Amino acid sequence: MPFEKDALLYHSSGRKGKIEVISSKPCFTQRDLSLAYTPGVAEPCKIIAKDQDKVYEYTSKGNLVAVISNGTAVLGLGNIGPHAGKPVMEGKGVLFKRFADIDVFDIEIDTQDPVEFVKAVKLLEPTFGGINLEDIKAPECFYIEEELKKTMKIPIFHDDQHGTAIISGAAFINALEITGKKASEVKVIFSGGGAAAVACAKLFLSLGVKHDNLTMCDSKGVIYKGRKDGMNKFKEEFAVETKARTLKEALKGADVFVGVSVAGAVTKEMLKGMAKHPIVFAMANPDPEISYEDAIEARPDVLMATGRSDYPNQVNNVLGFPFIFRGALDVRATAINEEMKIAAVHALAKLAREDVPDSVSRAYGGKKFKFGPEYIIPKPFDPRVLLWLAPAVAEAAMKSGVARHPIKNLAEYREKLEILLGTSRGVIRNVINKVKHSSSASATNLPAIVFPEGYNDKVLRACHGIIEEGVARPIILGNETNVRKRIKELDLSLLKDVQIVQPIKSPKFAVYAKKFHDMRKRKGITLAESERLVYDPNYFGAMMVHMGDADGFINGVTQSYPESVRPILRVLGTNPGDVAAGLYMMVMKNKLLFFADTTVNVDPTAEQLATIAINSADAAKFFDVEPRIAMLSFSNFGSMKSETTIKMARATDLVRSRRPDLIVDGEMQADTAIDPRVVKEHYPFCEIKDGANVLIFPDLNSGNIAYKLMQRLGGAEAIGPILMGVTKPANVMQRSLDVNDLMNMAAITAIQCQYFKNSHA
Repeated sequence: MPFEKDALLYHSSGRKGKIEVISSKPCFTQRDLSLAYTPGVAEPCKIIAKDQDKVYEYTSKGNLVAVISNGTAVLGLGNIGPHAGKPVMEGKGVLFKRFADIDVFDIEIDTQDPVEFVKAVKLLEPTFGGINLEDIKAPECFYIEEELKKTMKIPIFHDDQHGTAIISGAAFINALEITGKKASEVKVIFSGGGAAAVACAKLFLSLGVKHDNLTMCDSKGVIYKGRKDGMNKFKEEFAVETKARTLKEALKGADVFVGVSVAGAVTKEMLKGMAKHPIVFAMANPDPEISYEDAIEARPDVLMATGRSDYPNQVNNVLGFPFIFRGALDVRATAINEEMKIAAVHALAKLAREDVPDSVSRAYGGKKFKFGPEYIIPKPFDPRVLLWLAPAVAEAAMKSGVARHPIKNLAEYREKLEILLGTSRGVIRNVINKVKHSSSASATNLPAIVFPEGYNDKVLRACHGIIEEGVARPIILGNETNVRKRIKELDLSLLKDVQIVQPIKSPKFAVYAKKFHDMRKRKGITLAESERLVYDPNYFGAMMVHMGDADGFINGVTQSYPESVRPILRVLGTNPGDVAAGLYMMVMKNKLLFFADTTVNVDPTAEQLATIAINSADAAKFFDVEPRIAMLSFSNFGSMKSETTIKMARATDLVRSRRPDLIVDGEMQADTAIDPRVVKEHYPFCEIKDGANVLIFPDLNSGNIAYKLMQRLGGAEAIGPILMGVTKPANVMQRSLDVNDLMNMAAITAIQCQYFKNSHA
């Protein structure tokens, strides 16, 4: 289907448009209705009448932004009016919600009179926590924003001006870094004299560009001192003494070109006249002032950014406005001031220099990103933008005195923001905090975790992140020369002093080989075979843990699960009466479930299932979950007899006899297990009243299928598998993991290490 038709179908199919309003509170019963409306609604009304600020406590105002436009400068479409501009405003609302969980009402105002526009917006202040002005033509947009800022006590932000300025400002800082140029020395030429151009130019001056080194051109040519045609007070601010009268003349010898004008404004010949290593931001949409291909052909040394997603360095406003408003709303800022904008610029610039998560690479078709000429600003789908920008903006608001509700602890604030990225982030953050706050954890006494696949980039990047988070001391196995070389190539500075062990060169090699032979000599392993196996980093790493030279072990990044788990079971094994099993945490928006066994036992016995259930319950307690165990089957409480149902019923009895402190019931169907209404109506005798959170499956088929369906179709985030039942902490990853998954598992392994130490103290 042609893209144009696809876009029309996207907007018109099903519920028309792109947005809807949904209730954030239940409204299913008469009591719900009474609380939501009369008479219950009177209570917050009376409190707010006495104290207006309480509106933030009892309504959605604090998380509600108005996206307001009159449709006079819509995208690249021009003055198409408020009705035609509405799809863009709806889209803006979608982006606010998607990237920062901010609710939006889009409001299209049918006037081109700036005085009327200002009056209409002022009257909306009681409803909203912030105002995002959008697609309003210059110079009216300048007047509108200035007037609203004078009287309104909520953040006012014209994204076409400041959003473009902030993102291009971050790109500018990094472009200077890469090309070795200084802001105070570069000659900067602007094409465009509208809202975005004026805002970008002001910001570039704030970043160190000298006024006399900045030349602005509009459709009538260079804005010079003494020019009368097409001028206004906003352009007048950038008038300079110059003999240049055209964009072509201005560009001669220029270091930087910033285009916020029209397609084709710059030719190859004009680009050739620029200085060495020119910086070109051709941001006209949908087509830039000069195409990427033409720019590269004319100047192979160019560092280029555009407004398009199909070329490197997209200057995309979505990198700014959701996160800027998030930070502003969370401190109840009275404005978005220059300090907050500059803070956003520097936060974005710094983030671009960090290692890029695999999740970003996947979102862009597997392409790898690294700070350099083709990656000077983060990608819109980088989840870390929220965690970097919102706190930076909030902190700047507090320091500059516009925050009415200051945040006491920015570290805790960042942790709350993580939950917006997915509930699993909050779960893992709690684990990380437990490790950090444990009495046994310090900068020099964190759990030592072995990573046998030290030649893998994901492992090295994860180890860098593990050190940065302060959750463990990684020990990397591999050829030290090669690993050190790769660490340097990946610019992983925190791994400079990391411990690297090459098994064959280790003084412990012979000791480990002999010990392994002693452990397995009556199972057909000769000393020569033992030496061959311990040469394998997977066996060597497991032996490090077994011999107490490390606390935990993680592998599986490059091998299949059976290949990876075999060394662990052979070296570490299980305690008498215990059984190894895989546990997945299934994280949903408002629920956390534990599934077992999902990876190891094909058809476990009732005795094994009871052990798996007990181990799963104990694991749930690691995550501050009070376990309620359901032994699953296709029947409820003996309604049908089969080998499976009998097995699950017996496993239930075994758990009760071994651990009377645990809540457990079964056999039961999955819907009975998780839906308290089914239990209340049909099975009031069931011991699980509030829904099970630990689900034990009768075999590997059902467990593995269930977690994958929940992950792929149910939208759950799967964390794991956590290997239970082994004598010492060890875990096996799935090969499809990314760096973030590996870091999550390191945090889980670290908490297992601490639990093991405490229980054996």
